[in-house]
Amino acid sequence: MKAVGNNLVIVPVKITGDKTKGGLLLVKKDREDIRYIQAEIHSVSDEIKSLKKGDQIYYDRHAGHSIEFEKEQYTVIKIQDVVVVLWENYKLVTLGT
Repeated sequence: MKAVGNNLVIVPVKITGDKTKGGLLLVKKDREDIRYIQAEIHSVSDEIKSLKKGDQIYYDRHAGHSIEFEKEQYTVIKIQDVVVVLWENYKLVTLGT
C-alpha cells in the first residue's frame, strides 16, 4: 500500500492502561481535551520529502479517514494535519505548512 498526493498512511499509537500491583488493568480514558494524538507513519507519498516511514508524529485527532487493508486498521491523513515530528532523540520539530 502506497500513499499518493499529499497523503500519509499512519497507524495511531494505541493507548494502553496501567496495571496495579494486584493485577487490575486500569484503562486510560480517551481525553477529549487533547487535540493531537501520536501515530507512526506507515507510508509516505513520493511528493512528501520531509517525512519517512517509521517516523513518529502528532496529528489532529479529527483529521483523516480510517481504512482496512489486509485485516489491519490504518488512517489516511494529509500532510497539513501533521503538527509535530518526533525525531530519534525525541527533539520536537514542528512542520511549516
